[in-house]
Order: sequence, then structure tokens, then C-alpha cells
Amino acid sequence: MQISEAADVTGVSARALRYYEAEGLIVSGRCANGFRDYCPSTIDRVLVIRELLESGLPVRLIRELLPHLTDGSDEVCPEFLAEVRSHRDRLAARIAILSGQQEALDAFLRKARPAGSAGS
Repeated sequence: MQISEAADVTGVSARALRYYEAEGLIVSGRCANGFRDYCPSTIDRVLVIRELLESGLPVRLIRELLPHLTDGSDEVCPEFLAEVRSHRDRLAARIAILSGQQEALDAFLRKARPAGSAGS
């Protein structure tokens, strides 16, 4: 299927598909007219990439993980798992900071009175 069809099926923009290809995440075939041609296995791979990106993994780690997902093996090297754990831990730390900021804003909003309101 051509890029516009692949974009519709996967929910990923044509620009994102070209980016995935430039990053070495997917490979497209070419039609006689030079247009990109995506086979069903590439569509499946795009759906996996999209899921991994939505989980917060950076493209660098996804590129390392994809061969393990497509070779039928669910084994990945310990170093890769350590990187994923480290990424998850950094994400958890950022979430904790944001949660603290949200709580501080909530506390402020509970105490604040709009300007011009009479004090009771």
C-alpha cells in the first residue's frame, strides 16, 4: 500500500512514516513510479513502533529493541533492559516532580480568593 493508505491504516502521519524510515525503524519497498510501498509486515511494525513511542521509549531504544521483537524471540540483553529501567526511573522522577507542582498549585487555588471578593 502507498504512504497515504499506510498512514490511514496505522494512524501515523505520512511524515512520521518517512521519519521512521529515515531512522532505520522501517523499510519500504518502491513501486515502479518510485512511490513508497508498504507491505503488511511493515504496517504491523509501524503499529508496534507507535505503541512503543506512546509508552515513552525514545527512538534510540526502539531501534535496539525492534530486531528482538521481529525475530520471534522475547529475550533481550541485560544491558538493554537496564537502559529501559533507567528510562522508566527517570520518567517516574519527572512524574513525582510534576505531581508535587500540581499539589502546590491545588493548595494555592484552594486558598486564593478572586480579586474584588469580600472577605468573609
